[in-house]
Amino acid sequence: MFPGVSAITTRRIPAVVTLLALLALTACTVGSSHPAHARQITAAQPTPSAPAPPPSASPSPTAKPAFKSLAWYVSQVPTFPEAPQPQPVALPTTGSAAFWHRLPTDQRVAFITIDDGGLARPPGVIDFIWEARIPVTMFLNSPAAAEHTDYFRQIEAVGGVVENHTITHNSLAGRSYDYQKQEICGAADTLEELFGKRPTLFRPPFGEHDSTTLKAAHDCGAKAVFHWTETVHEGKVRYQTPEKVVQPGDVLLMHFRPALMDDLLAALKAIHRAGLTPALLEQYVR
Repeated sequence: MFPGVSAITTRRIPAVVTLLALLALTACTVGSSHPAHARQITAAQPTPSAPAPPPSASPSPTAKPAFKSLAWYVSQVPTFPEAPQPQPVALPTTGSAAFWHRLPTDQRVAFITIDDGGLARPPGVIDFIWEARIPVTMFLNSPAAAEHTDYFRQIEAVGGVVENHTITHNSLAGRSYDYQKQEICGAADTLEELFGKRPTLFRPPFGEHDSTTLKAAHDCGAKAVFHWTETVHEGKVRYQTPEKVVQPGDVLLMHFRPALMDDLLAALKAIHRAGLTPALLEQYVR
């Protein structure tokens, strides 16, 4: 016994300890119903609707996604280097739109473009673009855009951008200024009405163009006219240049066709093999 501590005080200590323990237990019981505690439950803790398995049970292995299911396509997408901060390219001030096969940039990026829109619109493409965060530019014919607006709006909603590919998809080279302007401006007017934004990029059908095309495109609001450096069809990349590898600034062309999921995946893998990252054309042409 410590000096100055009476026997009565000593006898009261166990009672006080017992009382404090009861108070603590009561506080825990009341506090467990407070909403703040509910948010602290981790995913590993069992819930009444999902009881924890017995200690002897072992977790089942993760099932592989079905071949060519959405989950399979997403699982095949490679991991890309961080995209650089876009550096917009210089545009001409001559009254004509710029024309490029390959965007003039040294940044380690490449660009995925999808043309037409009238032939096929695989439904899984929308979720694939969203899940894999694929930046795509859609060069649409205005009648296809008008007929299937909801489909293209959904791609736009997950990051795609709508641009111009004429009304009738006829070759423009050698045609009059008035004809070319009607094809380009007429499509631009429709696309602006449908999507609320006037196209600023243009792709001539078949890539065929002349100086009149560049002038008409400029007069219709286009800043640049694009050809391509690779095409992708049925999951195979076809190089249009002797390097046989995607270069910085390259533009990959594909179409709204049944195998578009395969084409997107093939393009992503080719870009990754080259040590590049997919980017949006619109971030570089402003």
